[in-house]
Amino acid sequence: MILSVTPNSTIDWTLFLPNFRWNETIRSTKTVWGIGGKPAGAAWILGELGIKTLAIGFMAGVTGEKMLELMHCKGVETDFIPVQGETRLNVHLVNQENGGQSTLAVDTLIINQDHVRLFLEKYEAALHNASAVITGSSLPKCLDLKLFQQIISMAHKLSVPIVFDSSGPYLAAGLKANPTIIKPNRAELASIAGRTVETIEDAYIAAKEVLQDYGTQVVATLGEKGALAVLKDCTLHIPSPKVQELESIAGAGDAVLAGIAYALAFDKPMEEGLRMGFAAAVAVIQTPATADCHKEDVEKLLATIEVIPYQ
Repeated sequence: MILSVTPNSTIDWTLFLPNFRWNETIRSTKTVWGIGGKPAGAAWILGELGIKTLAIGFMAGVTGEKMLELMHCKGVETDFIPVQGETRLNVHLVNQENGGQSTLAVDTLIINQDHVRLFLEKYEAALHNASAVITGSSLPKCLDLKLFQQIISMAHKLSVPIVFDSSGPYLAAGLKANPTIIKPNRAELASIAGRTVETIEDAYIAAKEVLQDYGTQVVATLGEKGALAVLKDCTLHIPSPKVQELESIAGAGDAVLAGIAYALAFDKPMEEGLRMGFAAAVAVIQTPATADCHKEDVEKLLATIEVIPYQ
């Protein structure tokens, strides 16, 4: 079983707009619901692919119930702890006039130390049945940054591999606990390295430093340059896949997380997990809702994903 851990649960409401202008009433052409929050999005994708997944974390309010409903529709098991406030409702705007996309994010969960203690108890119990863990995204402002370190360290204690995807201070804090794999984008990798990352070679050098300093493997997504996986035994380049029809890019990175976790959980070659993850990412991009995809599309796209040695 893959265990998805999302302390800051989120659902995304995506609005497709013919254009965007301030101080005007704009009527959307289409609206869809999806799952936000990186680990939760990955769980949603794994559920669609028929891979047994348990999603845990904190939830609250009407949006929390909506999140559980969406999860269950994909066959994902859930064990979220009810807290105060409201599960985040992020609004994702797609401007059909120029292809621009923006997300309006909020912080609405209210969590106390009793909730945290219960969460850690549930997490430890779930770890005993987990073959891999996905965690990351952000933390509610009421939680200490060290929570990600606890989550990662507890997985290590039971020898469960863990993939971590976050940014800013959350990424910096979690990296100190030496996760098995991180999945930064170009900007996030640059923030770790302390310098710009422009080329594939820049990414290789920065990721090798992370591997040497923390023992953490890196799968870096590099936009039009594809992705680079710097692993303990090899380095792999994934050229940017071709996308026939772009609906929304939201959740594409969650698909890559899902593929990495699949390889870790079932002891598959990482090449296989990356191929599945990037096929799912293309399927997500071609679907309007955040982190949504269709299993048959992923299966068709597998043959189009290249995973080749680098250096």
